[in-house]
Amino acid sequence: MKNLYLIGSILLTFIFNIQSQSLKFQYAEIPLGQITPTNWLKQQSDILKNGSTGHLDEFHKKIQIDNGWLGGKGDDWEETPYWLDGALPLAYITKDPALIQKVNKYVQWTLNTQRPSGFFGPYSKYETETGKPVEIGSQGADWWPRMVMLKVLQQYYQATNDPRVIPFMQKYFAYQLKNLKENPLEKWTEWAKARGGDNLMIVYWLYNITKDPNLITLGDLIYSQSFQWTDMLGKRDWAIAAAYNQTGERWMERHAVNVGMGIKMPAIQYQIKNDPYFLNSLRTGFKDLMTLHGLPHGMFSGDEDIHGNDPVQGTELCATVEAMYSLEQIISITGETHYMDALERMTFNALPAQTTEDFYHRQYFGIANQVEVKKGIYNFSLPFSRKMNNVYGPFAGYTCCTANMHQGWPKYISHLWYATTDGGVAALVYGPNKLQTTLPNGMGLTIDEQTQYPFEDQIKFIIQPSKSSEFPIEFRVPIWCKEAIIHVNGKEIKREKGGQIVRIKRTWNKNDQVDLFFPNEITTKNWAKNSRSIEKGALIYALKIKEEVTKQIHPQEGEYLEIMPKSDWNFGLLKTTIANPIPNTSFHSVPFPKDFKWNSMSSPFEITTLGKKIPDWKTQDGVAHQPITTRTGVYEGNVNKESETIRLIPFGFTRLRVVAFPVVN
Repeated sequence: MKNLYLIGSILLTFIFNIQSQSLKFQYAEIPLGQITPTNWLKQQSDILKNGSTGHLDEFHKKIQIDNGWLGGKGDDWEETPYWLDGALPLAYITKDPALIQKVNKYVQWTLNTQRPSGFFGPYSKYETETGKPVEIGSQGADWWPRMVMLKVLQQYYQATNDPRVIPFMQKYFAYQLKNLKENPLEKWTEWAKARGGDNLMIVYWLYNITKDPNLITLGDLIYSQSFQWTDMLGKRDWAIAAAYNQTGERWMERHAVNVGMGIKMPAIQYQIKNDPYFLNSLRTGFKDLMTLHGLPHGMFSGDEDIHGNDPVQGTELCATVEAMYSLEQIISITGETHYMDALERMTFNALPAQTTEDFYHRQYFGIANQVEVKKGIYNFSLPFSRKMNNVYGPFAGYTCCTANMHQGWPKYISHLWYATTDGGVAALVYGPNKLQTTLPNGMGLTIDEQTQYPFEDQIKFIIQPSKSSEFPIEFRVPIWCKEAIIHVNGKEIKREKGGQIVRIKRTWNKNDQVDLFFPNEITTKNWAKNSRSIEKGALIYALKIKEEVTKQIHPQEGEYLEIMPKSDWNFGLLKTTIANPIPNTSFHSVPFPKDFKWNSMSSPFEITTLGKKIPDWKTQDGVAHQPITTRTGVYEGNVNKESETIRLIPFGFTRLRVVAFPVVN
């Protein structure tokens, strides 16, 4: 394989080192800033830029006041780096000068204040008390928030090629190697031990550039001091036990955000060890995780612990964006299509449903079958005494999500293209964008990906090489597509089944066009307690419920929204629909909205079908516990005789919904 280096400035170039290298990967990341969102993804990016991502430092006091990452006495832990981990990539993919200037203020302070020992970041307790810089590890501070800032600096380097970043990291990793044995990851908090994979990832990224063997030694040390995610995922008893163990025993191993970060650990270590055990453990563990804890919207439960697959369980927003990022890394290393399908399912369903359309309010825990949003305990493993974990608010629940939610969309956009190891490019997940890059042969390349995917099943690629040249382009066929149709310049060249990668290697000329057609049908899928979801393409559909939104004020957590149903929601799907969904459902579409927003009024699609009301299906403390069914899979309790037409819209456009329906005769 070949080694990826950035050689240009913000805008254009990537190139492979022609020499072989030791890290194992199937695809390489495209440097930040070379992929620009268009169409609805540009509108979504603008919403983030004009919303809390672009302005969090102006109203979130923890970041706003005397920030430790600018030398002050304020936030010196994770929330400022969390915010930058989303705001910085957003700044460079949108090429917004004001946001670039805003985020770079923190980057420049970090680069300019590294201590001679290699330690960096906010001043430690030792430093503030003595006025002396950190020289040895015991004088330092928690390793964890520096792991997040390392990710920020990596992205900054990819976007700018600032020559200070590489020696900065070399110096810090030398400091870690010198001090970790006596001051291990867990010295200050267990978070660093749980999340050591994020540290390890940057160590190996730097090794791929410098080939410094000391980084391999450091990687082994970090891996040994971290949670053993590879063993936990591969040996299976971890995921099984977590389905019923909701005690405080080893809860950090079940903490959903730790899990979202931890799933990439086996793939990261595989890069250097080249042992199939790591990828086999990942495959086994991810399948177990999604089987035992997976929910219809594509995420696993986690409120805060992973909590089984009942659709009344919650999912933490931080866990969603971290799992997405882990999958983006796993895709690069493994090239396996089922992780690509999983990433799209999370992105287009779970992610948008947990924030308001303006990206100012968010939930700490969102529920799959969510028929009320209000203060309450619900069925969460961490209810929190203020009972604010389910409401939409800027600061509801814990504010880690206020800071960390911003990475989801920008990082998805920055991974819409990958580089192949033989001088080409690959579209492995989809969305409207424009790629502008330079191939290893020195040729400039622009590809305009014209689509409203996932809101249409056709994608057009306009290929613009700077001169005629032969190179490969690869495309993924989603698993839900039975047979994709591929055209080049208007002529069909291939049909391919779902779950495959299509590779087209040819001489490409200016204005060549590739069209992908992904025909899909309405299907149903079985979930916990014999419930069923309705799906079409990459989108999962949920009952559209009329909403009554009330603004409230909490003395500690500020403004928040309660949302209560103004229409019936307690419907079951007919058994005939489950057995044969196509003739028993109708699909409706409207022109795609010019002003795209994730709200129920903007959905371009609707599925109608018949349902029957279940009078005894009611909420208990806000929770719509699933009706009990027999082994036949059918609810046999009291059901209305008459069928009613029910309307379903894509999950991401809902705030109240039922997505996992009981089945009735």
